Amino acid sequence: MKKSLLSAVSLGALLVFGGAAWADVLIGIGAPITGPNAAFGAQIQRGTEQAVADINAAGGINGEQIKVSIGDDVSDPKQGISVANKFVADGVQFVVGHFNSGVAIPASEVYAENGILEVTPAATNPVFTERGLWNTIRVCGRDDQQGEVAGAYIAEHYKDGKIAVIHDKTPYGQGLADETRKALNAAGFQEVLYEGVNAGDKDFSALIAKMKEAGVTLIYWGGLHTEAGLIIRQAADQGLKVPLFSGDGIVSNELASIAGDAVEGTLNTFGPDPRKNPAAQDVVEKFRASGFEPEAYTLYAYASTQVIAQAAAAAGSNDPQEVAKAIKEKGPFKTVLGDLSFNEKGDRTDADYVVYEWRKADDGKYNYFQLD
Repeated sequence: MKKSLLSAVSLGALLVFGGAAWADVLIGIGAPITGPNAAFGAQIQRGTEQAVADINAAGGINGEQIKVSIGDDVSDPKQGISVANKFVADGVQFVVGHFNSGVAIPASEVYAENGILEVTPAATNPVFTERGLWNTIRVCGRDDQQGEVAGAYIAEHYKDGKIAVIHDKTPYGQGLADETRKALNAAGFQEVLYEGVNAGDKDFSALIAKMKEAGVTLIYWGGLHTEAGLIIRQAADQGLKVPLFSGDGIVSNELASIAGDAVEGTLNTFGPDPRKNPAAQDVVEKFRASGFEPEAYTLYAYASTQVIAQAAAAAGSNDPQEVAKAIKEKGPFKTVLGDLSFNEKGDRTDADYVVYEWRKADDGKYNYFQLD
């Protein structure tokens, strides 16, 4: 990372951390701020910004205040690389993001080469932490863990089911679908249909016709809520009234807006609802008081920022490589998700998944509820 040339006067006022010649600690927020997945981008941005405000109010990181740089990756890998290069030029030391595995994985290589630590609240593809990079930390779980839970649930509750496994061909969507398929096959299930569609597709009539012909009784979807909502609604409209099961990529209230009443009975895996964690109550109230419901990855982004700050304090340094080492060696860290510790790869040591069902809440709106 390039260091700015400083005058003798300014040198006395500035400290250099991790190669960035500014006294402030600079955190980049890498997320889809615009585009079809902007709902998740808003979660990551709001979660990180609130954590930054709270940490700064408590004295910052090792006495230095945090500033934020925002990079809109639009869920596109090429744009993610552009964001990564922008962060390098800005002097960013830490990144909270990215949301999509297909963006987080290539961006992490840019960050690794330029001394930037990336802590993702949402990228679940195992590859993110399996390459031996020093700078990849994951606050969420992994698709192999998520797939095992989904596969076990389906095997128990759909013993005579005819399962269609559908994915959006992305590292996240296909990765999740394949892990779930692997778990199902290991349990003695053979899917009746395995298909990939394109992210961004709007018309799924041909796919639904194939599923009807195959007698599908459950759709497993590897992908995001945008396409999932359309598949749910169009399947119901075409007389295929079967549940859709998916992962954390559909955990947005926008799913119900897209799918309509057909969303009822939809299933998904996700971690235990962090909004119910006692450690998160004060923060949840702050969000709600501002008119923002901290669903899905909001608190994961908040926790990502907490982990960075606490690890820096434990390391006694704001150098990203020292912070990365501390994250892996000096946990647990107190966060809104509870106490978090990490292994040598950068994965959580305690990640878990549960199953949720979408149904109408007392306010008449559809939402996801954890099953017992």
